[in-house]
Amino acid sequence: MNNVSILIPMLCFLAFMMILSIIIRRQQESSGHMKNFVQQYFIGNRDLGGFVLAMTTVATYSSVSSFVGGPGMAWQVGFGWIYMAIVQITAIFLVLGVFGKRVALISRKINAVTIIDIIRTRYQSDLLANISAFIIVLFFCATMVAQFVGGAKLFETVTGYSYLTGLLLFGLIVIFYTAIGGFRAVAITDAWCAIMMLIGIGLLLYFVLDAGGGYHSVMTTIETLHPQMLEPLAGGNMPYSLYFTQWLLVGIFTIALPQSVVRGISYKETKGLHQAMLIGTVIIGAMTIGVNLIGVFARGFLMEDLSVYGGVDYIIPLAIIKTMPPFLAGIAIIGPIAATISTVSSLLIVSSSAMIKDIYMHHQEKQGQTVSLKKVRRISTITTASIGIIVFVISLVPPSVIWLINMFAFGGLETAFFWTLLLGLFWRKANKTGALLSMAGGTILYCLTMALDIKIMNLHQIVIGITSAGILFITGSYLGKQEDAKILNIFFPRK
Repeated sequence: MNNVSILIPMLCFLAFMMILSIIIRRQQESSGHMKNFVQQYFIGNRDLGGFVLAMTTVATYSSVSSFVGGPGMAWQVGFGWIYMAIVQITAIFLVLGVFGKRVALISRKINAVTIIDIIRTRYQSDLLANISAFIIVLFFCATMVAQFVGGAKLFETVTGYSYLTGLLLFGLIVIFYTAIGGFRAVAITDAWCAIMMLIGIGLLLYFVLDAGGGYHSVMTTIETLHPQMLEPLAGGNMPYSLYFTQWLLVGIFTIALPQSVVRGISYKETKGLHQAMLIGTVIIGAMTIGVNLIGVFARGFLMEDLSVYGGVDYIIPLAIIKTMPPFLAGIAIIGPIAATISTVSSLLIVSSSAMIKDIYMHHQEKQGQTVSLKKVRRISTITTASIGIIVFVISLVPPSVIWLINMFAFGGLETAFFWTLLLGLFWRKANKTGALLSMAGGTILYCLTMALDIKIMNLHQIVIGITSAGILFITGSYLGKQEDAKILNIFFPRK
């Protein structure tokens, strides 16, 4: 297309994100919240309401992959892909329901600012905390690269402008507003991103159906030409093993992703948590079903060989190009771009907190040294920006296996943190030995099986990773020494 009218809506949206972050930073400084800079910068001073909590959790969970891989597979497979993907509707309800209130209560007891603060206190282990920080930064950086690359490629396909132009536009802006505004800016901009995702999905769904001649015409075309798309198993393309694996990978195990669990530290009151669980579940349901329906319905008019465009991953940009006028196409492309920047900003602030709060400041405190407020503010902003710039530079020459890297990182985080958080917060016998064996051993085994492409019963390697991590955790917990009674009383108070 290469039409400037496509750029106008996105440029306005990105400018709005920047202005909003500056306003939030100034409000924080004028209100006196900056006196407790660490809590303000990394968890928004525990002050999120229900709506913002819901939307930031939704936006963090919904990455650019939601607009690329999912709809592409739905176009290829049919309704079976939607039946599989629908498990994602439970993600927000589960993460806030299982961890939300418990994480909030414990974090307030021990004045925790990060998930690693909770892990360090629960297991009394600096080694485990440092391993946790390393895993977070490593896998988050891989995921952020995937987001940048995916977003820039979508931008290039829809607008006709270069990959580098897209990367510069939204890549540098998301780094700027995250570094300047901290967690609160991330949360509030996430809420706007989620809103724009919904608007984009709604617009595109309407135009795709219109291009196919309406719902009945689209369904008749699919039933006539591709009847297997109406079957749950999609003519063998959706085996039970794939259902099972995906329900684990993008459903159940996502409750322990650090970028989602940290939201439990940040909300203001229990009423807001309950509102967020309801609102988030409805929103993620609408987004998951809506964006994948676009992929299915696009089969009603997009019938050419998609390999010439780069494969089925380009269903969403092709649908935008072929069905929407330029200005509305510019609004629609904000959806996947918003998914990109909301995920990057959330991962960026958690990565920064792992390096500053969990490693640097903890080390200084152990040495008996006090870090001034001015210095903490400066190094937090610089660290956040530096991580973002490193990811940005890597994205300039995108790896060819970017989506494999993205899924690899997703499974790695789940393997590392699922049992460490779940059993640590709900099982008295969990201890340092079990957590160390689980996190280190399980993650290493998961990475090896991914690298060597080792599978059991053709299931994704997450099954090997999670199972081995669970076995190692329980074995280590029974072999190791029980944690101190004072610590256990914090996490499991006697009634």
